[in-house]
Amino acid sequence: MTPRRLPRSFPYIASTLLLLGASMAAGADTLYKCVEPSGSVLYTNQKADAKKCVVLSRELPITSVAPPSPRPAARAGNVATGSAATPSPASFPRVDSDTQRGRDNDRRRILEQELANEQQNLDRARKVLADDEAATTTRPGNARNGNTAKGQNLRNDVALHERNIEALRRELANIK
Repeated sequence: MTPRRLPRSFPYIASTLLLLGASMAAGADTLYKCVEPSGSVLYTNQKADAKKCVVLSRELPITSVAPPSPRPAARAGNVATGSAATPSPASFPRVDSDTQRGRDNDRRRILEQELANEQQNLDRARKVLADDEAATTTRPGNARNGNTAKGQNLRNDVALHERNIEALRRELANIK
């Protein structure tokens, strides 16, 4: 009878099981919460006589992650109207309506200026595209008639400017 060979992963599995058993034995230790004379708190598995120590647990695992804070229950008024709870704390500073109106006006002015610039860029891109298409169709021997890589890049530029204009118009519509 020939001896049976162990799989190559056997040393890894054996060491993992050994470490798991050791950690379970270490997890059974008592956990102490000790307050040092300076006032700092220390969590340990060894009780120190010089410190004021209290037994926290004998079997619970130690974790450094705080439990999730409970969410406040939704009020009936919020559920009925569909509005969410206040997104900022009550102590968060509020901006008065005149200041906010000024900020909105500044934002509107900036967006309108960007919209005008983007419209000019679109007009220039359309003119360059039209000139390129006219030159491409008048060239003798060009079988593709405007389907060149340059023509495609120009069409992409026009489409980009059109998308930018639509995005700016949406932003302007969202301003109060």
